[in-house]
Amino acid sequence: MTDATIMDHLPDPERHAEFYDGVPMKRGLAWLVDITLIFIATMIIVPLTAFTALFFYPLLFVAVGFVYRWWSLSRRSATPGMRLFGIEFLNRDGQRLDGGEALLHVLGYMLSMGTLLVQLLSVVLMLTTRRGQGLTDLVLGTVAINRAA
Repeated sequence: MTDATIMDHLPDPERHAEFYDGVPMKRGLAWLVDITLIFIATMIIVPLTAFTALFFYPLLFVAVGFVYRWWSLSRRSATPGMRLFGIEFLNRDGQRLDGGEALLHVLGYMLSMGTLLVQLLSVVLMLTTRRGQGLTDLVLGTVAINRAA
């Protein structure tokens, strides 16, 4: 199967370039917003645990980030940062992500974030593939597009 056969329900990047215009940059900016919101959430949680969460803060940060991403992707197919920059994910059928697809996407993201080389490969793919897809996107057949296009 070719890329066109697998993803024929998604906007064509040649004929509908407006869907993909600036998306890699917006994904990067959205990531910064999301990381900031996750940090704020963890800082709110720490005092609620009588500061014992400081002993396992990295684990808390990963757990809060996981839930934050899964919950927001499964509800609106975009994190709050992505919504701020007007982008969202679609699956290979051109539909918003459901809970299972969101879970798989977040698992792929977390695995790639755990290895610097894999994350670098994912960023390079976002900058060089026709649809701006990272490694997890290519594996799952998902794509980030401009919501308002």
